[in-house]
Amino acid sequence: MASYYADKYIGRKTSNGEKFKQNKLTAAHKTLPFGTKVKVTNLSNGQSVKVRINDRGPFIQGRIIDLSKKAAKKIDMVNTGVTKVTIRY
Repeated sequence: MASYYADKYIGRKTSNGEKFKQNKLTAAHKTLPFGTKVKVTNLSNGQSVKVRINDRGPFIQGRIIDLSKKAAKKIDMVNTGVTKVTIRY
């Protein structure tokens, strides 16, 4: 399951020290190294997006990745908030 960052995180520092920006194609993952690029595919519609890991999380059980809002829009998951995905790196 994937989710995306809430607007309240805009401008806060990510785990790698960058400021979080909703208009970038970035994501949080618990273990992948910072800078890793992954392809995230929404299983409900087949749409995919490539993102760069720059933060840690998500910290909610069952979720494997948190996307920026721009990335969430690219795979059409903003309205659902959480969706099933696959990740390839």
